[in-house]
Order: sequence, then structure tokens, then C-alpha cells
Amino acid sequence: MIRNLHQYLELVAEMIEHDRHYYDEAKPIISDYEYDRKMAQLIAYEKAHPDDVDPNSPTQRVAESATEGFKQKEHLVPMFSLANTYSEGEVGDFVKRVHKLLEKNRISFCCELKMDGTAISLLYEKGHLISATTRGNGKKGDDVTANIKTIKSVPLKLVGENIPDVMEVRGEVYLSLATFHAINAAREEEGLDLFANPRNAAAGSLKLLDPKEVAKRKLQLVTYGIAEGYFPVRTQYEVHHFLKEVGLPTASRDHLTIAHDLHEIMQFAQKIQEARPHLPFEIDGIVIKVNDLTEWDLLGHTGKVPRFAVAYKFAPEQAGTRINDITVQVGRSGVLTPVAELEPVFLAGSTISRATLHNQMEVNRKDIRVGDFVVIEKGGDVIPKVVNVDFSKRPSISHPWHMPKHCPVCKTEVTQRSGEVAIRCPNSHCSGQKVRRISYFASKHALDIDHMGEKVVEQLVDKGLVARPSDIYLLDEEKLAKLDNFKEKSIRNLLDSIDASRECSLARFIMGLGIPYVGTETAELIAEHAHSVENLLGLTEEKLLEIEGIGEKTAHAIYSFFQDPENVHEMQLLLKHGLKPQKAVVKKISGHLFSGKTFVLTGTLSQYSRDEAARLIKERGGKVSGSVSKNTDYLLLGEEPGSKYDKAKALGVALMTELDFLNAL
Repeated sequence: MIRNLHQYLELVAEMIEHDRHYYDEAKPIISDYEYDRKMAQLIAYEKAHPDDVDPNSPTQRVAESATEGFKQKEHLVPMFSLANTYSEGEVGDFVKRVHKLLEKNRISFCCELKMDGTAISLLYEKGHLISATTRGNGKKGDDVTANIKTIKSVPLKLVGENIPDVMEVRGEVYLSLATFHAINAAREEEGLDLFANPRNAAAGSLKLLDPKEVAKRKLQLVTYGIAEGYFPVRTQYEVHHFLKEVGLPTASRDHLTIAHDLHEIMQFAQKIQEARPHLPFEIDGIVIKVNDLTEWDLLGHTGKVPRFAVAYKFAPEQAGTRINDITVQVGRSGVLTPVAELEPVFLAGSTISRATLHNQMEVNRKDIRVGDFVVIEKGGDVIPKVVNVDFSKRPSISHPWHMPKHCPVCKTEVTQRSGEVAIRCPNSHCSGQKVRRISYFASKHALDIDHMGEKVVEQLVDKGLVARPSDIYLLDEEKLAKLDNFKEKSIRNLLDSIDASRECSLARFIMGLGIPYVGTETAELIAEHAHSVENLLGLTEEKLLEIEGIGEKTAHAIYSFFQDPENVHEMQLLLKHGLKPQKAVVKKISGHLFSGKTFVLTGTLSQYSRDEAARLIKERGGKVSGSVSKNTDYLLLGEEPGSKYDKAKALGVALMTELDFLNAL
């Protein structure tokens, strides 16, 4: 429960971040259930305190940003999202509201599946497909017409009679479970990150820039509504029949029903929930709509939510299974993470055999032991987690689990720093750490080497082909042919990606080195100050502390890193093997308001990424720092005001909203 304005703003910032993970990155970090519970808290507070409503709150807009490479197109009618319910009582409240607003005793409802895909709007003119647009911000989205045309079930020309001159159709793009598993199997073979679930795979596929690649993903479409255009039907139930009649793909009649009261609605929900595990695609609930279309206009909307429809979302899927073992994974910095090795169980679209237990403190808190029967939860969205232990089934011979005293990979005695929960392997030559360090070097934020995922790196290290990042640039066809399941195409793809990474920015090169406490912003600050790889070696702690945005702990870590002969030798090998890191050239615009001013960025900007905003500031003669201090001129305020915001207010730093920023540009 939110108790004050500060907690409300914190939750707004948190939800904006979750929206970014969900919509922009297609990689949610919490389940739908957790997300909607938090959203319900936000809505409840805003309803009770309308004067406090933050205009950046996710309740005020649909949070999907434009995708680079696609043109934006406006919807004829805004695409609204639905309010969510999770209990029979909440559905009952919806039914009562509808009866009260319409002042009628008998109302019918059309109940249909809530597909777990990505929303789309199709525009037909005189029966011909003109465009296809993603939901976007509700008013306009990405024009993905070429990609939608790759879906074989989408008619380019409608058939039959009574087709309106202009018709905007609403639907959902999705992937079958079989196709989803096939895509992930192929990605695993190529060393690419796996999609978390079919919804994310569908969203990611729809925004590929090459329609030929989209066609390979075998997307599917189901349509369920008409937003614009005259058509000869009066009910939502008849809409499904009409859409099918003109050639559009629709849901099976088995997955539709007319209900006249709460009891009949919940009967349908129960039927669908029982059928859910056997469906060839994923759903996350049902949608309940007032059936009479003429009553939709009478009911209208509140904010971005229609009053004539609501979603009833099923609780996160859970499954019971047994913990066969608890193994330990070694991170690139040596941190040990316990992992539950599970009796494989099918859950939310995939077979789960592992779940992270985070750390010893978490294991102790839930009292998790080898041999325990546990409930795991995935909710169709995120990494599986152990919810709780069924203590009634605990074997009598069980005993508490403890982190090993020695690294499971290299057998070095582990250590624990004062005040930290983490337990570490201090041996920098540990092969477990090698795998993580090399994976980090190849990751998207560093050298961005496609087709070199962790499983590929594990093979490279296990077979003695790579021991450090510089060894990547010595790989050839003969060496890669030794990898399991690596054929000619996989070999060529990886070698091409490695070659492409040789021409990199100095900031990415610094990121790839894996210096403690150095993230993207700090790497850019160092690159801007050093100008070249050679100058990195001459950075003293004093010089580093002169860089706005670098504190004592980070400065010490950077200086210590470059004093280590092994690190210096590795840098020299990277350069010897063909890496050409260059400081980014920033074109300058003289005489601008930003000239000579120091900016700190906080939060998520709706118009630009953080990197883009930083580039625009630097082009205009400004500087960008990673932390707020008395020398900061402006805090550019995005949609996540956290500790930087509080510190800036305390120091009297000028706050610049995104609108101010746009005007200044």
C-alpha cells in the first residue's frame, strides 16, 4: 500500500522501468501478476489523490516507445489497454458497474480468450490491406506492414460482401508454442540469448527490420475487433463471425461464449483455465466485453481504459517439483550463486529444470534444501523462482544447505568481504570466471559480438580454444569446427561478428575490460578524458577524481586495474590482434545554451535513449556526468527520479524536464 507522495513517485519510477523492460527490450524482469498488482496500487493512490497524479505515470499512457528503423503511423481510433482483474469479486465489481451505468437489469457479455501476444491494428481500404501498426503509445505506433504481410493467414484483400470502405481491425500477433520452442532451439545452437516466452519472441520478431527474417519466425494472427468502419453486426459476438466471413483469422468458436451474469462468466473462465495447459498457444486469461456494441459509446472510457470491457487474468502458473541438487555458479567477478537443479517440469510454455536461489541469505530465509518438494513460479514472463517449500514432504534425512568453502570450479578457498552477502572465489584464473568474463566482453553493452552466447563461450573455454578475451580474435574456421553442432553457417556467422567488433569505440573497449564499478556512463567519461588506449595507462587516481562523475571507490578500482601487469598485457594483446578502439568524434555546435554546462541524466526519457541525449548535449558543448555534485549545472529529469533527484534538490541543482530539454535543443 502506498502511504505518501514519495512512495507514489518511487513506484511511478519503478513501473516506468518495468515498462521499458517489457515494451522496449521485450525482457520483463517481473511477472505479469506482480506488475498488475503494483499497477493496482498506483491506480488506487491516484484515485484517492488526483492532485498528486504524475503526468509521467504509466497510467497516463501506453508505454511502448518508437522502434528505430520504423516509421510512425497514427491509429484512426486510439488503441486502449484493458483494466485487469484477478478475482471473482473484482469481475463482479465490473459487472455491477456496467449495470449501474447502463441502468439495465439484463446485460449480455461476450467472453473470449486473452491471447498472450502483441497488439496490432490492421487498416483496410476498399477491402485491401493498407497498413499494419503496433499499439505504440495508443495514438500512434510502428508501421510494420511489410512484416505483417509475411503472416500467411493475413488476407491482403478481404472477401465477401458488406465490406466497409475503411475498416480498422484489431488483433493479436502471437507464436505457437511449437514454433517458439523451435526458434529458441535454433538460437541456442547459434549462441544467441533465448526468448523468455512466446509473447516476447512475437514482439521481437515483429520489429525485425528484414521481412525475410520475420517470415522465418512463422508468426500468427488472431483478430477480435473493429475500431473503425460500418459493418452489419450489432454485437461483439457477431464481430468474430463477420471477421471470419471476410477472410480474417479469428478465435475458435469453442473459445467464445455469451454470458448473462457473473456465474456464467466464471464458468467460462474455469473451462478455459482447465483447457489452458493443452492449448497450442499461450493465453493469460479471458476478456469480458459488453456484447451490445451500441452500449460501448454509452459506457465510454476512463483515461486510457474502456468501461465496456475488462480482462480477467489467471494467477501466475505454478508447478510442484523436487530439488535434486543445489549447484553453484561462478560469476565473472568470482561471486558464487546457488542454483536449484530441479526435476524437469513443464511450466508456462517451457520445461523448467533450473531456478536461481540468489544467495545464501535467500536459501536460509526460505529454508531450501536438497530433496525438498517446492512450488516454482514463472508466470509466463520471467526466470523461474522457488516460491516456497512443502515442508510436509521434506525427507527426514534432509539437512540445511551451505555454500561450499571452496570454489566448485577451481577449488580455491572462498572469501566474503565485510558487510557483503556475496561469497566469492578470489582466484582470477578460475575457468568459471573466464567463461563469465569472456561472455561479458562479447555482450551487447561491450563489444557486441553476435552469436557468442554463454553456451558457445563455455565450449570455447572447455575445449581450450579461448582462455581470455583476446583469444577470441585468434579463432578461425578450423578451431570453430571443433565446437559441437557448429556447421559452416554458424562458423561464418560468428567469424563475421568477431571481425565486425574490431572497429569499436573506446568506451565499448573499456566496458569490455570488465573494470569493477565501471558501467556505460563511466566508460564514456573515461574515454572522453583519455582519448586513446595508451593514455588509459597513465591515469592516476588524482586525475580520475578530477573527472566529474567518478568517485573515490571507482577511481581506485580503475587505477588498480591498469596497474595490474596481466590486465595491461591483455590490452596489448587485444590491440595486437586487430582491435582498433576509437574515441567517438562529437560534432560541435557552438554558442549553445548547453556549452560548458555539466549535465547528469536520471530516469527514462520518452524521446531519446540516455546515450542519444548525452550525444546531443556533447554536440552542443556540454558535459555529461554520472553523479550529482555541487558542480552539476542541470539534472535532466526522465521518468525515474531516484536518489539523483533527491541529491540534486538538496544541492539546489537546476532541474530540467524532458520538455525543457526538447525546447532547448
